[in-house]
Amino acid sequence: MNKKLIWKIAKNLLKVVVTITALYWVFSQVSIQDLKEAVINSNPLFLLLAFLAYAISILISSSRLLSFLTAIGLHVSERYNFKLYQLGLFYNLFLPGGVGGDGYKIYFLRKKHSIKGRKLLGALFFDRLSGLWALCLIIAALVIFMPQLGIPNYLTIIGFIVGTVLYYMLVGKFFKDFKSNFVKTHLKAIGVQSMQVVSAIMILYALGFEGKFSPYLFLFLASSLVAIIPFSVGGLGMRELVYVWGANFFHLDSHLAVLISLLFYIISAIMAFTGSYYIFHPSVLGTDKLPSVKELEESQTED
Repeated sequence: MNKKLIWKIAKNLLKVVVTITALYWVFSQVSIQDLKEAVINSNPLFLLLAFLAYAISILISSSRLLSFLTAIGLHVSERYNFKLYQLGLFYNLFLPGGVGGDGYKIYFLRKKHSIKGRKLLGALFFDRLSGLWALCLIIAALVIFMPQLGIPNYLTIIGFIVGTVLYYMLVGKFFKDFKSNFVKTHLKAIGVQSMQVVSAIMILYALGFEGKFSPYLFLFLASSLVAIIPFSVGGLGMRELVYVWGANFFHLDSHLAVLISLLFYIISAIMAFTGSYYIFHPSVLGTDKLPSVKELEESQTED
């Protein structure tokens, strides 16, 4: 067994341990029975609306990725791109670690089109980076309406504007392929994050919450930032940790905070599970079988 394989196994085991530990701590702070009763008594119509809002965010996100692919001269149909996006969602959430969903996108796009792997990696990287920018934008907007954080509004506004200008200059100087559609892709990024915030709001309505939404939405977005870092399986456990810690800081209902996180995870898992269809029907993607992990890794290292 080579060192690379040992590291891969150890890394995935560590993610599982972190996830289990985080969830154990979270559920030691809240009552599982109370959580169960809250879910049973939730409004199914608002839960459906939460799922629809999340589904719309995924459609916009897929379109955003397509815009980045077009910027590097790669022209694929919206439908084919969305299929790859679904498959990527499934692997990122249910089988994180290794090459993940991005590896499959790179493999199929390289197989179907003559394009350098580095260009594809750049498009995928900036797709994620635009999402991070939009996330910071909405967090900054919420901070303005949360005086309890003690952050002066002018600092929040100036900080975000300066960061955005530097980000745009960096793209223009070193990544010129993405400069021409900068506004278009980042408007789509705002659309993605906004619809996910709408999904969180629908979850709050489903749970019968009638108080101030901004602290819960702030924690929702903050937990999304933490979930980007691959410490746990699909971000599970880390999101809930942020909610419990944040609930203590803002003096919120910790049960409600954890429920928002768990229900959103379930909604995202249902959406991601649709990508499993292509595992059993790879012909839809134009192949007889999905590539092995070795083939994916080789595809990522090729020029």
